[in-house]
Amino acid sequence: MRRSVLYSFDYAIRGIVYALRTQRNMRWHFIVSAIVFITALVLRISGLELVALVFAVGMVLVAELINTAIESTVDLTTNGYDPLAAVAKDVAAGAVLIAAITAVAVGYAVLFPRLAPVAQQGLQHVRESDATIALLALALTSLAVLVVKALTHEKGTTFLRGGWPSGHTALAFAAAFGIGYSTNSAKAWVLGLFIALLVAQSRVESEAHTVPQTVAGAVLGFLLATAVYQIFWS
Repeated sequence: MRRSVLYSFDYAIRGIVYALRTQRNMRWHFIVSAIVFITALVLRISGLELVALVFAVGMVLVAELINTAIESTVDLTTNGYDPLAAVAKDVAAGAVLIAAITAVAVGYAVLFPRLAPVAQQGLQHVRESDATIALLALALTSLAVLVVKALTHEKGTTFLRGGWPSGHTALAFAAAFGIGYSTNSAKAWVLGLFIALLVAQSRVESEAHTVPQTVAGAVLGFLLATAVYQIFWS
């Protein structure tokens, strides 16, 4: 009897491990669950609130496991497209979606009232720190360049060389406008802009980018830096 119970646990753990290995959504659910529980512990939520989070998270994980089981069963019993098989998969996915939406609602109700003051303090700190705003502008510019390059991927190009837009130029112009906004000095802004133009020229002369690609980078850097300073500088 005891051995049978141990085997049952072993089979259950194997099922969970299989889902983690093969299902990307399951891995994301586990990562988000860990973040939620760590946040809950840091914020020291009450016992009943923790119970609500445990049930909400558990419901999502169970729904994802059932969805994986249904998909595997359907794939095992069908060799091609079957309307009923598609319905089974869609309904199972719908169950996961409803569970996830419910978990988000529970997490919002429990965590948001405690996170809002912390977020407000963080925004205030960012507003008071020129360096933080500048780093945020550069980080967002880098992220935007990565996204655009991924969407307009050209063979033989990398983040550091080639493709739309010029990442070096985007970062240089974001830094130049960040310097101008932070110092409120026309001289500092002109000097930063001059250096950014030299960066753009070097990218064209080295044939790493075309003129339109460097112009696109300059515009992207300007727009993102301006947007960040408009949001946090007001």
